[in-house]
Amino acid sequence: MSVNNGTSRRAELIQFVVLSLALFVFWFILSGRTDAKHIIIGIVTAIVTSWICRPVLRLKSTTNRGEVIAAYNLPYIKLIPYIFWLLWEVVKANIDVALLVLNPKMPIEPLMVKFKKSMSNPVAHALLANSITLTPGTITVDVQDGVYTIHALTKSAALSLAPEKGEGEMPTRVGKLFNEK
Repeated sequence: MSVNNGTSRRAELIQFVVLSLALFVFWFILSGRTDAKHIIIGIVTAIVTSWICRPVLRLKSTTNRGEVIAAYNLPYIKLIPYIFWLLWEVVKANIDVALLVLNPKMPIEPLMVKFKKSMSNPVAHALLANSITLTPGTITVDVQDGVYTIHALTKSAALSLAPEKGEGEMPTRVGKLFNEK
């Protein structure tokens, strides 16, 4: 499996450098050693570990055969507003679930819902599945070939992800984040 363009090679190089730096910083914090011998050992260990992990961080595209995607090649700038939006959704869902639990009639109507979201980037699939699970009242049960199976605590939570017409807001936002349709 080969990387098919310069931007992918650049993304892999950036991923390698960032991982090496992160591992070295982690090692440095844990060891607390500042003499040259230990710093050199830490740098070499971080670089070797990053080199060994390279194949694991090269992900196959879910739609294009042969295309390889660097795991950490994320749209970081676009990810920041998404994180704030997701945090707001988590707060709103927490309030909804708390109101359900505190209601004496417990109007819970659990159901399983499925929807399809075709994206070529496996990191986008992981982000969507984890975002759904992080939101109280919904859990991603399975993702298979772009078909998400979700357990929702209420019908409104299920419809927010998979409305009868169109696409839910969270799948749409993740798709836009990764420039997917």
